[in-house]
Amino acid sequence: MHAAVHSSIGELDRAAWNRLDQTNNPFLRHEFLLALESEHCIGRGTGWTPAILALHDHHGLAAAAPAYIKAHSYGEFVFDFAWAQAYSRLGLDYYPKLVVGVPFTPASGPRLLLRDPADAVLRGRLIDELQHAAQEHGWSSIHALFAAAVDNVALRVAGWLARRDVQFHWHNRGYTSFDDYLGTFTADKRKKAKRERRRVQESGVEFLTVSGPAIDRDVLDAVYALHRHTFLRHGHEPYLTRNFFRVIPALLGEQFMLKLAMQGGELVAAAVFFWHDDALFGRYWGAADEFHSLHFEACYHQGIEFCIDRGIRHFEPGTQGEHKISRGFEPTITRSAHWIADSRFRDAIADYLQREGSHVDEYASAVRAHVPYRDIRSDARGLAPNGTSIMPNK
Repeated sequence: MHAAVHSSIGELDRAAWNRLDQTNNPFLRHEFLLALESEHCIGRGTGWTPAILALHDHHGLAAAAPAYIKAHSYGEFVFDFAWAQAYSRLGLDYYPKLVVGVPFTPASGPRLLLRDPADAVLRGRLIDELQHAAQEHGWSSIHALFAAAVDNVALRVAGWLARRDVQFHWHNRGYTSFDDYLGTFTADKRKKAKRERRRVQESGVEFLTVSGPAIDRDVLDAVYALHRHTFLRHGHEPYLTRNFFRVIPALLGEQFMLKLAMQGGELVAAAVFFWHDDALFGRYWGAADEFHSLHFEACYHQGIEFCIDRGIRHFEPGTQGEHKISRGFEPTITRSAHWIADSRFRDAIADYLQREGSHVDEYASAVRAHVPYRDIRSDARGLAPNGTSIMPNK
């Protein structure tokens, strides 16, 4: 077996790569990662340089990690700007560093991809090769972001520093309809949710669900314009290019889905989703004008209804947003793992993460008291359906 760092996902066979992820996560598909490169979302001039680590043996591709050399810390959603500033104050270089994850995508999933997911020895070998590559190339650190539980455990055993944060996720507990789901709310929260949905209906807005190659190019361009406008309102260009939006439906098929808000036959808002059989991921949104409650309907209620209709167990609507709690999203601990080359900084960061983690736990516990359910019917072990802890670690 030998390791190699590839400067493009295109250097690896598509079918062999896709076989490594048995969850069929849309963000880990070869097609998605290659589109990021080919449509210039990452690469030259972006601060994201592909450095895909792969292990090959006589059978072919045995293991891999989606990895990128970073010249900054934007588009990661696990913030380490303070670490970079600490390096700078001592005249040291924090960049380049290596990120193991999916660019611009704060969604959980495997980060150490194995031909046999049960092969702990191979997973350990992949971790060793990541560290060896960092030492060989002089990268200050490696950051595995939003990694699956089995990867985080292996990285922690290998001495990586564990970090946790909170997102708000929705969990399907076998609901038969949206009304059945709302029936688990307290009376006042249920009334507010119904009023929120009614306001959208009374404004004359109706929703269309479209996905895959059936999406018209003009619709894609219109959706892109709406989502770009939302980014510009916050002061920067979107991460994804117009051409990426144009090509990804054909590449991912049904795994790329749009919720289109129509009023009088005109597109007034849209929400962009990706999904597989076990999880729905809300990613982008945009609207042509201000509509009362439309954001909540398009990005949250419509997604929940989609999950209920298809038996999808888990809905990640993106980062931040305490306003999600009253719509049924629960505080969920997300995890990352960090390898720091410099032992002095490793010790300092370890101390910081321990203190930060205590605050994260306290916050998750506090906001959990505000979920709208009469009875929080979470798994007895305090686990979300995907195995991620939703209760603070004590």
